[in-house]
Amino acid sequence: MCNAPGDLQLQDRHEPESPPEGWAVVAVSHVGICGTDFHIFEGKHPFLNYPRIMGHEVSGTVLEAGTGVPLAAGQRVIVNPYLSCGVCTACRKGKPNCCMAIQVLGVHRDGAMCERILVPGHNLYPADGLSREEAAGVEFLAIGAHAVRRSQGEPGARTLVVGAGPIGLGTALFARIAGYDVTLLDLDAERLRFAARDLGFATLEASAENAAETVRDASHGEGFDLVFDASGNTRSISQSFSYVAHGGALVMVSVVNDAISFSDPEFHKREMMLIGSRNATRDDFDHVVLSIRNGRAPLSKLITHRTTLSGAVSDIAHWAREKKGLIKAVIKVSEAG
Repeated sequence: MCNAPGDLQLQDRHEPESPPEGWAVVAVSHVGICGTDFHIFEGKHPFLNYPRIMGHEVSGTVLEAGTGVPLAAGQRVIVNPYLSCGVCTACRKGKPNCCMAIQVLGVHRDGAMCERILVPGHNLYPADGLSREEAAGVEFLAIGAHAVRRSQGEPGARTLVVGAGPIGLGTALFARIAGYDVTLLDLDAERLRFAARDLGFATLEASAENAAETVRDASHGEGFDLVFDASGNTRSISQSFSYVAHGGALVMVSVVNDAISFSDPEFHKREMMLIGSRNATRDDFDHVVLSIRNGRAPLSKLITHRTTLSGAVSDIAHWAREKKGLIKAVIKVSEAG
């Protein structure tokens, strides 16, 4: 079993003892693969200690619940992979997503690319109304939903999302749901065609050398009220400061293992806000579930690649090198999960 807490001794890995109070054993059904997993595979993630079992976008079925967990065996669930301490300053403020001692499944502790996982009961949300595959996609969309909520934008805000990968597309979807006027910027023409054709977004294609000029022309020299950087690229993040209109805000959605620099005079003359966005909360998960159910977040269009747990060994290595046509990949772990 993956992710057993340190004080839980498993005498038999095939037949684990009952979960401790407040925890539940979940049979894993599907696991999404995201940019974080590729960064982990390539040794580029800033918060990771190796060795590590990956997998943080998870759906499954409760096998057994410990005392105090209000879920019955057989309940299909979405896993919130952010395990928080509950007592630090962030947790006391209702922000467990940036807990000082956070343990993210698949990053700080072993994740769900396995058959069963042990999870705190309060990190499990009912997956009613969603397919097992859809339930595994809630977490990555919640990242974008949280970033949009953090932006404090208003309907009609001229919005630029930098990066048309899964997190950028999710951010763009929830910015549109919030009523923002959304444009996507990327260097990848194929991803932009997908965003325009399949999701109906306005797009800007640029090279690394002419991105600033492209944004300037598209915004009539003013910049955008809101800029979300979901590029996962150091140079792109630094460049995104120049895309923000006077009085606007830059939301950093992606994280890189590097220092980010910007011009202080340019930052101040714009009186712009710089907002960090990390993970997501229960409210964001609930918002995503509702948006999938009502068709406003067309998750099925984003899932382009599928594999099995055994196939993932070679497929992840291949997709880390070759991302042509890839938006979101999902691992089917079991039928029963």
